[in-house]
Amino acid sequence: MLRRPRILAALGAVALPAALVGVSLGGPPAEAAPAPAPSAVAATAYSSAAAKYGVPESVLLAVSYAESRWDDHAGAPSTTGGYGPMHLTGLGASEVADLSGKQKVATADSLQTLKKASELTGLDQSSLRNNVTDNINGGAAVLAAYQKSLGLPVGASTSPADWYGAVASYAEAGDKVGAAGFADDVYSIMARGAARTTNTGQQIAMPALAVKPDKSQVDKLSLPAGVQPSKSDVECPVSLGCEWLPAPYSQFGDGDYGNHDLANRPKTGKIDYIVIHDTEGHWQGVLNLVQDPTYVSWQYTMRSSDGHTWQHVKAKDVAWHAGNWYVNQHSIGIEHEGFAPQGATWFTESLYRNSAKLVRYLAVKNNIPLDRAHIIGHDQVPGTLPSTVRGMHWDPGPYWDWEHYMDLVGAPIWGKSVLPVRAGSIVTIKPGFQGNVQVVDNCDTPGTPCKPQGTNFVYLRQAPDDNAPLVKDLGLHPDGSNGTTDVSDMGSRAAAGSQYVVAQRQGDWVAVWYLGALGWFRSPASAPDAFVKPGLVVKPKAGKTSVPVYGRAYPEQSAYPAGIPYQTVTPLQYTIGAGQAYPVGDLNIETDYYRAVTFDGQPPTDHVQVIGKDRYYQIWFGHRMAYVRAADVDVRPAI
Repeated sequence: MLRRPRILAALGAVALPAALVGVSLGGPPAEAAPAPAPSAVAATAYSSAAAKYGVPESVLLAVSYAESRWDDHAGAPSTTGGYGPMHLTGLGASEVADLSGKQKVATADSLQTLKKASELTGLDQSSLRNNVTDNINGGAAVLAAYQKSLGLPVGASTSPADWYGAVASYAEAGDKVGAAGFADDVYSIMARGAARTTNTGQQIAMPALAVKPDKSQVDKLSLPAGVQPSKSDVECPVSLGCEWLPAPYSQFGDGDYGNHDLANRPKTGKIDYIVIHDTEGHWQGVLNLVQDPTYVSWQYTMRSSDGHTWQHVKAKDVAWHAGNWYVNQHSIGIEHEGFAPQGATWFTESLYRNSAKLVRYLAVKNNIPLDRAHIIGHDQVPGTLPSTVRGMHWDPGPYWDWEHYMDLVGAPIWGKSVLPVRAGSIVTIKPGFQGNVQVVDNCDTPGTPCKPQGTNFVYLRQAPDDNAPLVKDLGLHPDGSNGTTDVSDMGSRAAAGSQYVVAQRQGDWVAVWYLGALGWFRSPASAPDAFVKPGLVVKPKAGKTSVPVYGRAYPEQSAYPAGIPYQTVTPLQYTIGAGQAYPVGDLNIETDYYRAVTFDGQPPTDHVQVIGKDRYYQIWFGHRMAYVRAADVDVRPAI
């Protein structure tokens, strides 16, 4: 698909991080121990703090879980300078001044709860940042202070239902919609209960406790009302308080236009995918870019600090975000403020939770399956031609916690099977995240290892040996060289939620079919990284020695009416060999091409969907998804 020359020129003229661009432009790893935390947290720290400051323990635990999932992030701050399991914020004066004019915050003081906690507890700010027990005490003290400021009773024996206003205050939101959204999350967590092992190895459990909070307390907060979605133009859950910030659909000279195409989906092509991006830039700059008609577009932008969300393009229209026109015409793109090489610092719990709410809402509204074959990263989008594979993007990267994210979406990644892993079975990758600290290089400085943190993948090797080279990806390494541990090199990675067909098993090692070859990873029965899941597989039809794979499912030439040029169906540089098998991601792929190359005003009368009769299937192939022609393969149940 040809893109507008003016837009390509604009992209080439600006030095922007690769993961933000929506149009494609062209040492052996081993597990490392997590970085030691400043101090370990015991579950008793919460009960002690709750009793000392008069906060119900369930409230304290649920607030902490909503802020950090009880982790201390090894003392590292979040994007708004939040520290520890209670996310006490402590920005400096210059940082507050910078944010107060841009970020939706109540006051500059609301970004300095670390200072407030210090004043209330008598503990110094350094201790509150670095000592987990002190941090929990500080959070409890701040919650109690908010409760008192609302004229409400304090006491560990008070009903959790009476703490809604204090919890909403703790959100540090800029309006009542955002504050109430956080409080609703906290009470939802409380109702479900939670249990996990923290990053310091401590086991914490919170029994489920369903209460009916007094939501009218939010009216007492000295905050503006905020955006009311029912009265705005956004397609968004009411609780998110999304804002409508439209991307321009306008001409800008020489017959060119931007920065998306009008359509009438699903009538002009059903929506199959939600694509998860990260911005590789700060949210304000990203919002400026999406309002530029000479740039590209996406449907939503989400801020890291609080998950605040803007919508730019209607779901019915086609945004230019994936670098693959076929995927564009069948997807919705969400940009998340963050930097893929930095990971957890930017991918905050607020971001994950609000994004999951949005994805769940969009999936239900547009009949998108809630699984990892349809809720995909930009790094799963295939190249359209052999020449474009190398330039495809790799965001949101190895530090996006897919397992936690899909839990929040309400579609947990499969990890329950007790069936044996054997040749012919489908396995779903689920290595854990927090303890899965893989060696990754070049995040900040070339030639240096990245800061150890949880990753979402396992490496695949050419043999069942920790010292064997990583598997090859001819699309990323056309010279035939081996895969690398570079942060952007996903060619040898099997990510959480992805599926593969087992080819062999040798002791603790499992070999799967991957990019037309074998890829080995360690998955001992005592601590497996992959779990058997029933499903369908594709295999080459009898007599075929190899089957081509494609990056798009375009119609056959005879389907194109006069006046619409045939879009050549070109195989990628990979093939499926005889005897190999790959899991089916979707059998119901629409074979089509949405012709939209001219500015068409309202409505798009000359935009045409060309529908073909040639059938394709979406499959799990390597790190990215791919398509195969139904005429080339047989579909069979896995063993």
